[in-house]
Amino acid sequence: MVDGEENKMSIFAWIILGLIAGFIGSKIVNKRGEGLVLDLVLGIVGAIAGGWLFNTFGASGVTGLNIYSLMVAVVGAVVVLVVYHAIQRAA
Repeated sequence: MVDGEENKMSIFAWIILGLIAGFIGSKIVNKRGEGLVLDLVLGIVGAIAGGWLFNTFGASGVTGLNIYSLMVAVVGAVVVLVVYHAIQRAA
């Protein structure tokens, strides 16, 4: 497989993981979701934040497209959504 193809697949995997994590995180935080695009963006940011948080506390972060990574991404998405809602209320 060519390196460019691997990068496209990993970006596609991040998008899928982010979309699922954003959707689940939105349902946990406010029960209605934020909309497809915002769920996707907050989910991807949440996946990155969740990976960073888990690495900071000594656990492994996002390891691929699997259940553990989805859990990490959902935790990160919930954190990002809580911060997002706090900023929205303050504005």
